[in-house]
Amino acid sequence: MPRSENARILMYSHDTFGLGHLRRCRTIARSLVGDFGGLNILIISGAAIAGAFDYPARVDFVKIPSVIKLRNGEYTSMERHIDLHETLEMRQSIIRHAAETFRPDIFIVDKEPIGLRGELEETLPYLKARGTTLILGLREVMDAPDLLDAEWKRSDTMRKIELFYDMIWVYGPSEFYDPLTGLDVPTPVRSKMQFVGFLQRGLSGEESTAYRPEGDYILVTTGGGGDGADLIHDVIHAYREDSDLRHRALVVLGPYMPAKKRRKLIRKAQSVPFIEIIEFDNRMEELVAGARAVVAMGGYNTYCEILSFDKPALIIPRTRPRQEQLIRAHRAVELSLVDMLLPEEAEDAARFAVALKALPYRPRPSESNPHLRLDGLVNISRIVGNWLDMRRPASVVRQRQVPTLEGMLQDHTGADRNTTTSQWIWPMPLGIAQ
Repeated sequence: MPRSENARILMYSHDTFGLGHLRRCRTIARSLVGDFGGLNILIISGAAIAGAFDYPARVDFVKIPSVIKLRNGEYTSMERHIDLHETLEMRQSIIRHAAETFRPDIFIVDKEPIGLRGELEETLPYLKARGTTLILGLREVMDAPDLLDAEWKRSDTMRKIELFYDMIWVYGPSEFYDPLTGLDVPTPVRSKMQFVGFLQRGLSGEESTAYRPEGDYILVTTGGGGDGADLIHDVIHAYREDSDLRHRALVVLGPYMPAKKRRKLIRKAQSVPFIEIIEFDNRMEELVAGARAVVAMGGYNTYCEILSFDKPALIIPRTRPRQEQLIRAHRAVELSLVDMLLPEEAEDAARFAVALKALPYRPRPSESNPHLRLDGLVNISRIVGNWLDMRRPASVVRQRQVPTLEGMLQDHTGADRNTTTSQWIWPMPLGIAQ
């Protein structure tokens, strides 16, 4: 029976490339409202198709203008007639207004500690001043250490994490990978880190009107699809190369695949009777659950689905501009959880065909590594439940004025504190109950 609690959680998902951030936030939100009957959750999302997904009761979203991350790592507005600077200003204003209106008890930020291009730098001190518990959620793998270190140093991110956040949730077990490995992590930041575990996925139990294939099939997915055309191209070529490759393949292109590439791949696949292509499905969990095996680029959510539904998997990771998928795939191979081909290896049609033919007979992850656990959602609910148990009506003392980011940074570095600003009291940071 869900516990009845009256509390509000605001979640931030910047979503500039793919669907990973929003899907992770939805997974956490769905789990929490299932466990706590009076909990209300609002997700701030920059995903262009945020409205294409189902949301359970007491979970809603606010759409902010979309920004696209290009393959070279730069950003541009989804609406090309609007300047990027103007788009970022609109996003920042909407985020701040949502925080002021919703008045969350907890604010969970996915991956980007200060938001896209610093768009949370006004909202974080405001929420901290009013007593909101601030939580940073990190994937178990962020990026290559040198790339992440350089990115965070440019924006003084580590110091701001220490200043603002009460907890850092790592969505994976410590024995799999440390997302801050190779970085100079201050002791106060390290002490806030809690490796909650991988986020297990399940089926919603709700009736779906979407198409569902029958019989055995290999699922081929590129996530959002923005940079997935090469993988689909290589799959088609492998089937053309080897006439003995007869496993049925269900290919999901992804909603962000450019229309021109989408049309080209659909035309190419028409000559291969064993390949079926669909453009998008908002319940990928069901497709993974029904598959005999999975071919994927290996983003966080797909990886969790592979483990949750215990599917043999072949990963062809993205290697630029971020190395997150490559690092995750290498580590998973070390643990015998998946097989991997590098993108240049998958371009060899004969080699790829051999790997695809062997894939359905590969041991399941649970057979290769029976001790791996997916208890992230359970641990997150435990942390939130502990926080709710300790919450007191008088836990926050209101300020006469809201401090600015610059002022808080000065205070943090030992400058004279502005005596006209009241202090605030924090709920005690909570760890995972033993």
